Amino acid sequence: MRDEGLLTGALGPEEEAFDAGLRPRRMDEFIGQTDLKERLSILVEAARGRSESIDHVLFSGPPGLGKTTLAGILAAEMGAQLRATSGPALERAGDLAAILSNLERGDVLFIDEIHRLPRSVEEVLYTAMEDFQLDIVLGKGPAARSIRLDLPPFSLLGATTRVGRVSPPLRDRFGYVARIDYYEPAELERIVDRSAGILEVEVTAEGAAEISTRSRGTPRIANRLLRRVRDFASVRADGVVDAATAREALVVFEVDEAGLDRVDRAILEAVVHKFGGGPVGLSTLAIAVAEEPETVEDAYEPYLLQQGLLQRTPRGRIATARTYAHLGLAPPGSGQGGQGALL
Repeated sequence: MRDEGLLTGALGPEEEAFDAGLRPRRMDEFIGQTDLKERLSILVEAARGRSESIDHVLFSGPPGLGKTTLAGILAAEMGAQLRATSGPALERAGDLAAILSNLERGDVLFIDEIHRLPRSVEEVLYTAMEDFQLDIVLGKGPAARSIRLDLPPFSLLGATTRVGRVSPPLRDRFGYVARIDYYEPAELERIVDRSAGILEVEVTAEGAAEISTRSRGTPRIANRLLRRVRDFASVRADGVVDAATAREALVVFEVDEAGLDRVDRAILEAVVHKFGGGPVGLSTLAIAVAEEPETVEDAYEPYLLQQGLLQRTPRGRIATARTYAHLGLAPPGSGQGGQGALL
């Protein structure tokens, strides 16, 4: 399988810990998402005023935009203990029941990738979220019996990159569904400046701007690129991240002006060169670039679609005029040798 790209590859354990060290801890430290922060602050202040737990909240949006960070901030603002897990880690109903039965009053339970909860596990949440009760089945077969345990009031915070895959019964039990959007370049510049201060890296305004424009509107990617540019600056330059150093570093790490890495470009080149501009099915395209279909669909396509570099149709993926322009090719039928450029 092809190595994962710099921008969308999963973080390793060391990078996860490193990334966690850059996360803001309080709402006033969180940059961007101004309207969402205001709404969340209202929820927190209202809950504290009533001496209650904050209502259940579902965060949705692409990876790397701050869903986990905001969950931690909400817990901190409420002065609550955060208990974190993920959908794939909860394989059986008993796994979730064990976590729920150990919660204390006011705790915040965070479930990442909540759309990947097995149905049997998800059903345990229904009464827990609505009535703060837990149904446990003892025994098997005809002798099985159910007992109901009371749970202390708690808040469930869920995060998902695919809100459409969260079942309606579960989604309806959240008091607020918060959509997190991509960040503006100016917001990402502020995030790069903040992270640079924590990392003790000297970054000029132009260097921060160069990194932010290639960060795909995503803070996690901005921080990842900052680390790579920092490494380059310390080895090949004077340690200062200015515009020229950032550009040179990002060329070395194969991140272009549009924020595309080599896997993104491989997808576009496959659609254009191997499939005549499309349409081409997801599975076929994934095989052509040696990636899993889910990885192509979840990690790479959203940004390519947002930038107008790919079009998704019922028949498959199609290259756009911007695709050809980005690859330096003339589109078919342009009278400039467009079809010949595909050979």
